[in-house]
Amino acid sequence: MKTIQLTLILILAGSMGIQYSLGAQTAPQPVSQHFTFSPLPYAYDALEPYIDAQTMEIHHSRHHQAYYNNFVKAVEGTEMATMSMENILTNISRYPAAVRNNGGGYYNHTFFWENMAPADKQAGHRAPSGKLAEAIDKTFGSLAGMKTAFATAGASRFGSGWAWLSLDAGGNLFISSTPNQDNPLMDVAEKQGIPLLGVDVWEHAYYLKYQNKRADYLAAFWNVINWKEVEKRYEKALKGIK
Repeated sequence: MKTIQLTLILILAGSMGIQYSLGAQTAPQPVSQHFTFSPLPYAYDALEPYIDAQTMEIHHSRHHQAYYNNFVKAVEGTEMATMSMENILTNISRYPAAVRNNGGGYYNHTFFWENMAPADKQAGHRAPSGKLAEAIDKTFGSLAGMKTAFATAGASRFGSGWAWLSLDAGGNLFISSTPNQDNPLMDVAEKQGIPLLGVDVWEHAYYLKYQNKRADYLAAFWNVINWKEVEKRYEKALKGIK
């Protein structure tokens, strides 16, 4: 079993061009005073049994780290080196593919980690409340309706990508999916808005535990959502568009 898991790790890491070793990462990492690579806000095993520790460790310390490293290299010495991520992403069509792919990967994963929280940190907050709950009911009929639409967006995304719950310029919630490391902030997105909740549906996000059962992974995701964070994003986004 360990041999099979190691083989999967090497395959998934290799598909991203990431060098994987069983020991500590020793390759020098680019350093940016403006953009930072933060540790997870919880332990690698904190989301068990819904997302396994091995997936979280590889996902964060290899995949996310690689996106950050490559993004910093891509913007070094350019006007982007001191811009905000939001400014870069909303004008992404102006910049090279390396910035779009790696900047998206860097931003999306930071967003994704904050999306989630261990059960003991959710403090009974297992569903949206307040204005966000009201907006979800108004838009989707119920939380169950939103979950169905969100899961459909994630399950139907062909290949790699993300599913999102976002707020548009008119203050309305919508669900969409984006390919690769794109997100709704980007001016190339089919539907633009401010992301509130996102789920990574690249295979490296779930394959060690769920194999090809993406729907099972998406169902498990609801157990680890940090609704307090999503509500904060919603309140901030509402203020920004008024």
